Amino acid sequence: MLPYGRQSISESDVEAVAEVLRGDWLTTGPAVGRFEEELARWTGGVPCVSVTSGTAALHVAYVAAGVRTGDEVVTSPLTFVATAATAALLGARVVFADVQPDTGNLDPEAVAALVTPRTRAVTAVDYAGHPADYDELRALCDPAGAVLVADAAHSIGSAYKDRPVGSLADLTTFSFFPTKTVTTAEGGAVAAADPEMLRRALRFRNHGLVRDPAEQREPDTGGWHQEVHEFGLNYRLPDVLCALGLAQLGRLGRFRERRSELVARYDALLRDVPGLTLPVQRAYVRPSRHLYPVRILAGRRREVYDRMRAAGIGVQVNYLPAYLHPVFGDLGYRRGLCPRAEEFYAEELSLPLFADLTDAQQDRVVDTLAGILG
Repeated sequence: MLPYGRQSISESDVEAVAEVLRGDWLTTGPAVGRFEEELARWTGGVPCVSVTSGTAALHVAYVAAGVRTGDEVVTSPLTFVATAATAALLGARVVFADVQPDTGNLDPEAVAALVTPRTRAVTAVDYAGHPADYDELRALCDPAGAVLVADAAHSIGSAYKDRPVGSLADLTTFSFFPTKTVTTAEGGAVAAADPEMLRRALRFRNHGLVRDPAEQREPDTGGWHQEVHEFGLNYRLPDVLCALGLAQLGRLGRFRERRSELVARYDALLRDVPGLTLPVQRAYVRPSRHLYPVRILAGRRREVYDRMRAAGIGVQVNYLPAYLHPVFGDLGYRRGLCPRAEEFYAEELSLPLFADLTDAQQDRVVDTLAGILG
């Protein structure tokens, strides 16, 4: 089965991991800092905190933003459920705003109608790797005193108006799952420009431990002493995985170039295929595509999905609108809440896209899809 996404592992990746395994530090060692410093090169210098997954990154970001019980978090429904679930687990009320019909990204006009004095955060999702409209969202957040969060699980290496993803929001989260552009097997990160948000993120990912005597309440206990002032969790990404991520970041430029080539080929080869809408790109955005999401028209998405997979091509659907999961239905969310997101979902199909996809494999995808729709 040709997958819709997969990791690209080289011998340099293997050697980087092996070097750590031969050393003294498997976790909480020097590879963690090196990985975070290298990642910050891709965020325009914004400091980064590595964590155990993209979901952990969202949890850490919401804690750093000060999200608490009774707050509201406005976000897109067209995302993996973790974007909303991590806010709900902190006691926030998740408010879903509809998406733009072409990009699938959060619609600033829809957000404007939903921001209230209780809005603590607005979380944009860079769907498929295309950055959201951050200037418009910033103009809504700042007057409301809301924190702007970017779920950039799809968009590492992308740029918006010549500014890198990671520098556009108050907090940015990344995912390094194997299907993403860069992988640490499992892993994620939070980028935070504000020193206080960065401090909260660092502390929360390490049990909330306070080790600096200057910040402790009983600093003279002894050199072993550490304190917890606010609860945290163990979200530390170990050196073994950071070593893999560091090696992967060294190839991010090449990953982006190859994905761009494949996107351009899809655009050209599928342009005249009937019953198909291709993804769009804003003129002011330079996306690093994680997905190539086409839309299958005339109610044929299920048929096309089944026939493509029967042909050995592992297409995927991204995503069931988050509020349509039963857990949100049990909380009172109902179908019809965001009609554009639901329409997008009903037609969306992600075609294979990953750095090691060959032209011949891509031609097979195109020929099979065109044969079904032709």
